[in-house]
Amino acid sequence: MRASDVMVTQVITVGPDATVQEIANTLLSNRISGVPVVDGGKLVGIVSEGDLMHRVEAGTERQYSWWLKLVGDKGNMARDFLKSHAIKAADVMTKPVITAPPDMPLGEVASLLEKNRIKRVPIVADGKLVGIISRANLLQALAALRRDIPHEGNIGDLELRRRVQSEIRTNLRESALQINVVVYDGTVELWGAVESQAEKDALRVAAELTPGVRGVENYIAISKAHAAI
Repeated sequence: MRASDVMVTQVITVGPDATVQEIANTLLSNRISGVPVVDGGKLVGIVSEGDLMHRVEAGTERQYSWWLKLVGDKGNMARDFLKSHAIKAADVMTKPVITAPPDMPLGEVASLLEKNRIKRVPIVADGKLVGIISRANLLQALAALRRDIPHEGNIGDLELRRRVQSEIRTNLRESALQINVVVYDGTVELWGAVESQAEKDALRVAAELTPGVRGVENYIAISKAHAAI
């Protein structure tokens, strides 16, 4: 399997002028821990929870002793100041971004995440952001594997995945942003989180109605925060 088989193609992004507050709201409302920064379709950076942990507004900015201010790395201190005081994504984002091409084998994607100690990797083709893979997506792909079925790239499954994604985007556009689709031997697995049982059921039905689908396994979780309302 390759990156294109499991990557999320409906990527939530922000622009370089997005404010820190807007980024925080984006992360919270979409239940994600990082968001790519895109300018004119080109990936220019990424903002993760870690980039927003030390903020002056919350009183969590890094503190330096007087002697460390004298002998410490001025470049690092300048970067810490930007992370804690800057307002826009362009100033707080991590750059350059570690990326992968769509045809990278999943084993190499996993090694890339582990080696660089990152939780997600944007997938880039011809300079454009085309998807993103998180550690959770790799686990979803692993869970979908069947020991008695070869796991080389299956053209039928790739086409079926595109069809299911298209069906969901067409009929349930807002819900589609939270969902990843994995297809193996004609069986569709739905992963992610939604706000209600109705959304979860609707996504299952959309997948079941897609021509060529042999079965649907619905692993979508219902957000506890909304389920309790």
